[in-house]
Amino acid sequence: METIHVAVAVIRGGDGRVLISRRPDHLHQGGLWEFPGGKVEPGEAVTDALVREIREELGITVAPRRPLIRIPFDYPGRRVELDVWLTEPAPGETPRAIEVAEWRWVPAAGLSAYPFPAANAPIVRALTLPERYAITPADERGDALLMRLDRALASGLALVQWRRATPDAALLGEAIRRCHAAGARLLVNGGPDAARTAGADGVHLTSARLRSLDARPLPADMLVAASCHDPDELDRALGVDADFVVLSPVHATPSHPETRPLGWHRFEDWIAAFPRPVYALGGMGADDLPEALAARAQGIAGIRGLW
Repeated sequence: METIHVAVAVIRGGDGRVLISRRPDHLHQGGLWEFPGGKVEPGEAVTDALVREIREELGITVAPRRPLIRIPFDYPGRRVELDVWLTEPAPGETPRAIEVAEWRWVPAAGLSAYPFPAANAPIVRALTLPERYAITPADERGDALLMRLDRALASGLALVQWRRATPDAALLGEAIRRCHAAGARLLVNGGPDAARTAGADGVHLTSARLRSLDARPLPADMLVAASCHDPDELDRALGVDADFVVLSPVHATPSHPETRPLGWHRFEDWIAAFPRPVYALGGMGADDLPEALAARAQGIAGIRGLW
């Protein structure tokens, strides 16, 4: 079966809202909302296809900024590969419904209210996740950790993995309260039941726990993340419908000096067609973020480098 290469534009305005359009009823997946775009012609660059398709569909000019995610997907009778890019609209232009039924600007947090084609689900996931995923130090004293958490939340941190050597329900509850007050989400590194009991926003699965599962361990309104180190574990993460993963180690780390780092080339190769957001982990600091984004990562994850 031939694969249809589709260029998809996530058009993000200056206020952070995203432009979505509704497919005409007579088309495949008609009536559903989508991120606009269209087929890449033979010999055409993806970025050129993005600019052309958005001009044809909405009458505006967009500037491609960076790749976001690539999604292979099989519909009955057709196979598509969505090549998704973040783009910016040219100032002063107003979209028009030329080849779409209608369009509207929507906050990322409101995208889940719209019916999208199944292939678009990973894009919605990516747009609701930040570029930084901070992991708590395993053994830092509780009061010091909460002070560090407050500073990070004040600087805009929006996603936290709670990873502790010794369980402390009261400390975890206070961390969740502070995260929610700041509009951030907290995932518990542990079992799904522990995340539910604590009132956390989801669970982060270790690679060992990931290998023990054969289905998604939490409902759709909670996040499921997983630690991966090779393509087999990436496949397992898809099998349990994880919302996102961390892939490591990209760089050598003092905590695991015996582990061979992936490097950016192998990292990018392994996630090239992985249809979930991926954070780069292992020796990450703020200076690594541009390279991670260029490699189609969702962003960076880390302990020392992000606090």
